[in-house]
Amino acid sequence: MNADKKICRLAVDSQFVELAVEVFAMLADATRVRIILALREGEMAVGALAYVVGKSPAAVSQHLAKMRLARMVSTRQDGTRVLYRLENEHARQLVADAIFQAEHALGGDPAHHRMDGGVS
Repeated sequence: MNADKKICRLAVDSQFVELAVEVFAMLADATRVRIILALREGEMAVGALAYVVGKSPAAVSQHLAKMRLARMVSTRQDGTRVLYRLENEHARQLVADAIFQAEHALGGDPAHHRMDGGVS
């Protein structure tokens, strides 16, 4: 077996630590977090994303370009429209966990601990 060659990605000295920091830096922007939240249910065009996140289409396009380079989102052509979607579930989960952590920072009983609350 190759068990002795397996790299522990969660080790303190992991080669992925610096890349993880870059992921957090990419998510250290409220507009990008809102874009991820908007895309968690499926594909959207720039105009629809701009409306949902309350920014101009040009600003959203710039954020999406950076997120595409970071492989957080991908695109699909639909006629003349370009639709954006999350590349995988990890960015969605990171954002959800960050929001859950923010709820804890406020104290009390966070919504994600109650049966009727939480973020999907």
